[in-house]
This record gives sequence, C-alpha cells and structure tokens, in this order.
Amino acid sequence: MDLTAKDAARLLNVPEDTIYTWIRNGTVPSYRVRDKYRLNRVELLEWATARNIKLSPEIFRENGVKPPDLLLTNALRRGGVIYELDCRDKTSALRAVCDVLPLPPKVDREELHSVLVAREALCSTGIGNGVAIPHPRGPIVLGIPEPQVTLSFLRNPIEYGALDKKPVSILFVIMSTTVRVHLLLLSHLMYGLQDEEFRRLLDARAAQDQILAKLETIEARVAEKDRGRGAVS
Repeated sequence: MDLTAKDAARLLNVPEDTIYTWIRNGTVPSYRVRDKYRLNRVELLEWATARNIKLSPEIFRENGVKPPDLLLTNALRRGGVIYELDCRDKTSALRAVCDVLPLPPKVDREELHSVLVAREALCSTGIGNGVAIPHPRGPIVLGIPEPQVTLSFLRNPIEYGALDKKPVSILFVIMSTTVRVHLLLLSHLMYGLQDEEFRRLLDARAAQDQILAKLETIEARVAEKDRGRGAVS
C-alpha cells in the first residue's frame, strides 16, 4: 500500500513538513508520481523501526478499517516460537527456519525458501536491534487457512545486512493469507517491537506463554483505546 506524505506523518506522529524534509534530504525512502510524493507502507515501517521512531496506533488500521482482535497474537500462537535455531549465516538461517515452520504437509517448502531468498536479494529484512522479519513482498499461495507468524531465536547471532549493521539473532517469519492481512501483521509487529517490555522478553528469550501474554496486552490496549474513541469496524 502506498502512502501520501500526510498519511506518513499521521502514522509516525510527526508534522507533515517533517516528512517533506526527510523526502528532500533523501532520508526516508520515497518516490514521485507526477507532482506527488508517495511512500511504501512496508518500507516506511521498516525504516522507522530501525531508527526507533515511535509509530502511531493508527498503523493498526488499514484504509481506516479495524483489524480482527489480537491479529498478531493469534498468528504467533499458530506459528509458535522456536528456540536455538542452528545456523551460521543468512542463507542457512532461511533454510533452517523453512524446514521447521509448522506448515501443512502439502506446502512446498523449497518454493517458500526460494521466495524468502529472492526477497532478501532485493533488500535485507533485518530491521535493526538484532531483529529480522523474513517475508515476501506480499502473500504467496501456501494453502494455510489462517495467517501465522513464527518467532525463531538463533543459537548464535549472524550477519544479516541489517539496516543498523548489527548482527541478527531473532527472526519473525510472516505467512499471510491476503495483502491486507500481510500489511496489518507487519504493522502490528513493528508497533510491538517498540514496546520496551516486549523487547526485554525477546532479548531474554522468554517462554512462549510470556511472549504471547505481553503481545496480547499490547494489542488489547490499542483496541481498547480505539473503542474509547467510539470507532467502529
């Protein structure tokens, strides 16, 4: 989904003039269509997260539509948490995670691996602070009935070409079912990663139940604020 400068300002909680300054300086990724600037939602979220720019809860909506409750929490519950994933570099990490993802037997894991490798060839999904989010640009047909996110803790940090040049030890692999869900899962995850307690749990490689409980709290808190504003789906 492409955003206007006004949209980007709203999602990052900054004045619109600041967005235009970043665009002119080449600081934020953008492109021009005729006389209008546009920003890619995914690129903007990755860019902001790598720079610890706080995101607005507005990212929990897409085109003004409220997402299902606990979208990310339930997706992570389905995808699960993997500890001590053994790999030595980005290539072997993607191979290892594709091998252990909880997917239906009919899913072609080789195809999935190829898609993730191709995505990394375009631009690293290492968003900074030791985290990478391997994902295709959009959903691919895998035959999964519901979206899922799998969190993997690597046994040892690896070079990943991350935006902040730091090694990566945490992977979130997103498997979505529609373009809208894909964007929303990314948005929810980027927002959650800015919560200090959630990050502490990740850094401590906490138990799956603890991670899920905290994520549920984050999503529920934003949903409650949304209801308090009288928003409707």
